[in-house]
Amino acid sequence: MSPVTRHSSRVTCHVKTPISMTKPTTLILSCLLLATISTAMAQDKDKKSDSGYIFTVVKQLPATSVKNQYRSGTCWSYSAISFLESELLRTGKDTFDLSEMYCVRNAYSDKAVMYIRFNGKHNFGGGGAAHDVTSVLKKYGMMPNEAYTGMTIGEPNPVHGEMDEVLNANVEAVLKNSNKKLTPVWHQGFNGLLDAYLGKVPEKFTYKGQEYTAKSFAGMMALNPDDYVEISSYTHHPFYSKFIIEIPDNWELGEVYNVPVEELVQIVDNSIDNGYTVVWGADVSEKGFAWKSGVAVVPDKNATEIAGMESGKWSKMSDADKDKLLYKFDKPNPEKKITQEMRQVEFDNYQTTDDHGMHLTGIAKDQNGTKYYLIKNSWGTDGSPYKGYFYASEAYVRLKTMDIMVHKNAIPKEIRKKLGIN
Repeated sequence: MSPVTRHSSRVTCHVKTPISMTKPTTLILSCLLLATISTAMAQDKDKKSDSGYIFTVVKQLPATSVKNQYRSGTCWSYSAISFLESELLRTGKDTFDLSEMYCVRNAYSDKAVMYIRFNGKHNFGGGGAAHDVTSVLKKYGMMPNEAYTGMTIGEPNPVHGEMDEVLNANVEAVLKNSNKKLTPVWHQGFNGLLDAYLGKVPEKFTYKGQEYTAKSFAGMMALNPDDYVEISSYTHHPFYSKFIIEIPDNWELGEVYNVPVEELVQIVDNSIDNGYTVVWGADVSEKGFAWKSGVAVVPDKNATEIAGMESGKWSKMSDADKDKLLYKFDKPNPEKKITQEMRQVEFDNYQTTDDHGMHLTGIAKDQNGTKYYLIKNSWGTDGSPYKGYFYASEAYVRLKTMDIMVHKNAIPKEIRKKLGIN
């Protein structure tokens, strides 16, 4: 994806025939008029450009095509699969289109077992976390999308509403059955529902003329699931330790490493600088997240004034009127300075929740030099000004990141040492 840039216009008059000495004034006036109109148009274009976001990509890493999770809660699979596809590109492999639904199916099956073992006192649904994908890779292997699409109900994109409800009803029925004990086939029955909605998993498949199983295909990919770690930044656990992050979709009780927010940003920047992309788990239910505008920002409502506004007018405006200006997304505005305390308050008060998993693939700057991250989403390309990508400001990433997944070698050595990662 190319960055948005500003271009100036210039007019050149080319004369292909001799100029009559009797009509020089007409030609000169015509050229002057054309130049004047063109200059006015160029100035007007610059003015319009200045009123919007103008991004210049500083570094963008290779990624596969944008996919569409559509009407399913499977962003965790789409983001982590996109990440693994970029990892394959980084390690010199071909361009792969891996199966998101293979991961969804296996995770759902394991999730049902966990839910029953917790006697229903556990999260169950379509959501998940990035480590669900690496767990599937480690336990079951992987498949290309062509071998397992998960599309059996006649829809071009995932539509999981009925499936989610039916699977939930099934595990609830297993818990509430009047036999007072589980039958030995309850899980087989659950997997039968997955077969109906997503399709049976083939024992073997052919890919580019070679026969594989899911395990042998994963072996051919040569990605080590243990190389990928998750990192967060909260003060209710000690820094440089691991903890089970307390979010509902962490049904597998996965652990994250805890670092200060400054080091979280260092890890992201170091990853991109050294060719490693990042899985980004974040909250997108904010006023500052504007998919149709292609940006995610944290405007500073307490700013003394907005650029271009009459001095003192901003301070006299109501919060509602300030919001109208701050969330028009027609130009960059001052953003909040994010602190560790702000992150914790928003997490503790459910203002930052585990909404969405995405793929962070680059770094950019706006026309003011403010840093943004280039984010690959899984909502298709319709209605997206940047073809399925958007730009999240550093302030947004600092405040709204739940956790990230990176290759362990992407972490700066001094931070790895603090975390005890070899």
